[in-house]
Amino acid sequence: METGQWVKGDLYNGRIVRVANSFVFKEPVFNYSGDFPFLWDEITVPVKYGSDYRLARELLQRVADESLGEMVPGAQTTWRTMVNKYRIEDARIEPMVTLIANDNWMEFTVRYVTDFKKRRISKDILFTRILDEFEKTEGKVTLASVTFHLVEAPVFDVRLKHD
Repeated sequence: METGQWVKGDLYNGRIVRVANSFVFKEPVFNYSGDFPFLWDEITVPVKYGSDYRLARELLQRVADESLGEMVPGAQTTWRTMVNKYRIEDARIEPMVTLIANDNWMEFTVRYVTDFKKRRISKDILFTRILDEFEKTEGKVTLASVTFHLVEAPVFDVRLKHD
C-alpha cells in the first residue's frame, strides 16, 4: 500500500505498489517495520523574538516527554539490540529540544522517536499540547509568523480632474 504523494503524514493514499524483483536489486528498499519499528521525527516551532525562550524550551521539553515518553523504554530496548547487531553508533532516544535563531524568529526543533505507524498522530498530539501550553503563558511565549514591517512608504500625489 503506497503512502505519501498527495496524502501527507505517511498515510495510505489508496494505491497498491508492486515492486519487481529487478528493482529491488537496483535501488535501496526502506523498511519501516523491520528490526527497529520506530522513527525519529521532528517538528519545528517558530517562537516570536521577545518571548521567554527559556520557558519555551521548558514547555516544549515537558510536552514531548509527557506526550511521547511512553515509547522511550520500548524504543531504547530495541535500539540497544540494533546497536549490538549492526555495530552502529548509539543514539539518543529520549525527546530533545534544540534552538536556532534566524532572521524572523527563534526556531525550536523537537526531535523524538515514535512508532512508525503513529507519526502523524504524534505530530498532532504535540502541536495541540504546545498550543495549549503557550496559551497558558498569557503572552510570555508566543508563536511567530511572517510579518512585514514597512520602514518607509513613498508619498503619493494624486490629483483628480474635475469637469
